[in-house]
Amino acid sequence: MQRRTFQQFLSAAAFLSPVLGHSQTKVLLRAGDQKGGLRALLDAAGELKTLPYDIQWTESPAAAPLAEALNADAVDFGPIGDAPLLFTLAAGSRVKAFAANRSDAYGTAVLVAPNSPLKDASSLKGKSVATNRGSIGHFVTLKALASVGLKPDDINLRFLAPPDAKLALTQGSVDAWATWEPYTALAETGGHARVLVNGRGLSTGLSFLAATDNALRDKRAALKDIHQRLVRAQT
Repeated sequence: MQRRTFQQFLSAAAFLSPVLGHSQTKVLLRAGDQKGGLRALLDAAGELKTLPYDIQWTESPAAAPLAEALNADAVDFGPIGDAPLLFTLAAGSRVKAFAANRSDAYGTAVLVAPNSPLKDASSLKGKSVATNRGSIGHFVTLKALASVGLKPDDINLRFLAPPDAKLALTQGSVDAWATWEPYTALAETGGHARVLVNGRGLSTGLSFLAATDNALRDKRAALKDIHQRLVRAQT
């Protein structure tokens, strides 16, 4: 069961054009997504039924490959957490955040097996932790270590995609898995893991909708419309 409390997306791009007019040529909006989260939200709220443009979905398992798709101009926009967004901007990506969302940071967490003897962040010393490189899971791991006086070198970080990291945890190949929603909720409710350290007090809980410079220039009306649909869907 997800513990995230979704709040209204706050537009950081008030300059976006008015909503698409009926006389305009239908455009194709290439939407990036993580684990189908945005698509499921919009579909459940009925917001995909009357789109004034075509939409093409590309699903990524995590923020890093989505950031790569944005950087390669393979998608027009997508959801991305604060740490992955900073990483991709630092690498020179031509993207901008145009909306923000704050949710409960509990779901960004370090997970362990249900029967693990580990009790808190300090017990991670000398242990192996799987996470996606440059992800919010990676970020929260580092913050959790710092909060108890540990350094990154005090653990063995193994950079794995979420499906591989989950398998490694369930098979006992790693001691912990640092991940985010919906992976946290799925692992918890499925009885595969428990939360050792959650992101409250460690993570801002901020995530963003980021778009390429080309999309912001050529598809502003469509981006404004999808943003408004997400606001309504969350409500």
